[in-house]
Amino acid sequence: MNNLKSVPFNKTGIGFITSGAVAGAGVSATVGGMGIAGGFGAVGIGATSLVGAGAVAGAATYGAFKAIADGDATAWGLMGVGAVGGVRVSSFVGGMGLVAPKIGLAFGIGAAPMAYVGAVVGLAAYGVAKMLDVEYFETPTQLFDRMEEKVMEIEAYSAAVTELEAFLSGEDLNQKFTALELEDELQALKAKYHKKVEAPKASCKQIASLPVAPPDIWKCLHTLKGHTAAVNAIAISPDSKTIVSASNDGSVCEWDIKTGKKLYSFIGQAGAVLSVAISPDNEMFASGCVDRKISSWHLQTKKYLGIFNYSSSAYYSDSPVSHNSFVTSIAFSPDNRIITSASSDKTIRLWGRYTKELKRTLNGHSEAVLSVTFSPDGKIIASGGADKTIRIWNLEAFGQPQVLTGHLAAVQAVVISPDGKTLISGGADSTIKIWNLATGQLLRTLTGHQASIMSLAISPNSKIFASASNDGVKVWNLATGKILEKLSGCNAVAFSSNGNTLVSGGKNGTVIIWNNIDKNKLVTEPLLCGEWWEILDVEKDACATEVKRAYYKLARLYHPDVNATAKARSVMQAINKAYEQFQNKCHVCY
Repeated sequence: MNNLKSVPFNKTGIGFITSGAVAGAGVSATVGGMGIAGGFGAVGIGATSLVGAGAVAGAATYGAFKAIADGDATAWGLMGVGAVGGVRVSSFVGGMGLVAPKIGLAFGIGAAPMAYVGAVVGLAAYGVAKMLDVEYFETPTQLFDRMEEKVMEIEAYSAAVTELEAFLSGEDLNQKFTALELEDELQALKAKYHKKVEAPKASCKQIASLPVAPPDIWKCLHTLKGHTAAVNAIAISPDSKTIVSASNDGSVCEWDIKTGKKLYSFIGQAGAVLSVAISPDNEMFASGCVDRKISSWHLQTKKYLGIFNYSSSAYYSDSPVSHNSFVTSIAFSPDNRIITSASSDKTIRLWGRYTKELKRTLNGHSEAVLSVTFSPDGKIIASGGADKTIRIWNLEAFGQPQVLTGHLAAVQAVVISPDGKTLISGGADSTIKIWNLATGQLLRTLTGHQASIMSLAISPNSKIFASASNDGVKVWNLATGKILEKLSGCNAVAFSSNGNTLVSGGKNGTVIIWNNIDKNKLVTEPLLCGEWWEILDVEKDACATEVKRAYYKLARLYHPDVNATAKARSVMQAINKAYEQFQNKCHVCY
């Protein structure tokens, strides 16, 4: 029987774990979605898991610190037990690999690294034991078995870190919004206040100075549900009748843009589909996948047209793939003769649209190429890479590309305006940069997002553009660089050829269709639409605290007492209804 005596947590150990958790959160914010793939399939690694992993690393660091300081051999025994466990996991599941498609990360995890991981967990178990200042009389194996559960519980500590961050940012300090029934409470207080005394002039000035939401330009028409995982890319047909969307679930879906009805699901890709493009003649579309292939279909007949591979080229041996790594971006030339593709293998390739023959490979990026686009005249290709650069390729001379620098992290999206004058880039540094395409001069840097820019699209008239990030979709005035409107959505965005429709990716694998409306027209529908979690802009499985925090945040922007726009009341009603749906869901669960 174990003789255990616990005392309060050691503050030094808490410091190590906190630092590790914060580092894990930073990794998640930088690289976006990650996953582990192997013979057993593939599983995603969310932000919470990365925070937990960081906390475990912090505990292991503290364990090493204590073992060296105290000269305790127990720590090395625990590392040995953990290493054996890691090797057993490797032998059980087979080959494994860590992938982060959006930043072009992919590498294998063999038996030796798994042993290291197990050793770290063992050392973390020792660190937790020392942090708890536990007296024990156990063998290393017994202590590892008992402490492993506590190490895994560190993930729960990450939730406390998130709560602390929200508290320190001031989101929970506004007492006016502490009641759950926000609308009823404010109306009651307002009526009571007006009965007693007239509002002082200072209060009027304060209310007038609060931020007001911009006028409504885009109205949500449909929220499309059909994918079972995140949407990575969207393309709209040249006739503005259909949408194709590519997803992590390995499928491409076709939708009717007017009705929102799902028309077809194209399957067969052996992994997440990262990119999609429709030909200018509206006859075919091509998709790029993590399986290294460019696949193509006839849009009207749904017939599979095959894979673009370099087996027909005299310079390469027969190969069933298009690239040596993930195909991250695809674009058709305006004359419909060429398809260009970008890959994590650091190359850009040019293919015959009809023959599927590899025409040329462009080398220059030192890391993964994440985005590629044609100029309107088809003479220039612009590419963005994980090496933080933008490269401008002249397809007539095929000389060395012009290199544009300025982003502090990977360039994940590039697009050229329809008038051929402007290049816009978006990076993992959360900034958008506007460039003069002819000279390469940086014209403006926009900082309205708080997360990595995943996609960009410019309207046909070259006057506005849209950006998609994990913190939402924003519509910008290209000339002034000012935000015109903030919309719900994430990951992907595209304009229709007539400029009247904007399509974005949504939460939980949805696609959102937005319609351009007359901003002077009175609209009774709410600004936001969709399921309750989409309206509140949270994950479907978000905890009650996260949902409540999001509700209060939206209320501060749209409640009629602080927002005098004509549509504010209807927006607040939509927000209240969404929160009520969440509360009803919780009551059903419990």
